[in-house]
Amino acid sequence: VQLQASGGGLVQPGGSVRLSCVVSGSIFSDNRMGWYRRAPGRQRELVATITSGDNTNYAASVNGRFTISRDNANNTVYLQMNRLKPEDTAVYYCNDFVRNFPWGQGTQVTVSS
Repeated sequence: VQLQASGGGLVQPGGSVRLSCVVSGSIFSDNRMGWYRRAPGRQRELVATITSGDNTNYAASVNGRFTISRDNANNTVYLQMNRLKPEDTAVYYCNDFVRNFPWGQGTQVTVSS
């Protein structure tokens, strides 16, 4: 299984960015998928999840600002990030929430003016 995240970059506080993660080698449509992040000096944390039935859950720190979605036809999960804050700076990863495949390289999001 390969997890390829993309879409990160340098964003100003208050800005937006949309991350994508293409999953290959797994039956994507059946999977509950998650977005995670690891900030410098901190443990990796769960940001959001989405089930095969499109039920979503969010960490309290991002609830109301981030939106997770999926495109089963293209084996892709998205994370729309709005009203970004400097504390959102991290490397963002996707993974299967249950099966926890080997991690991909992730995509760096830096929120700074």
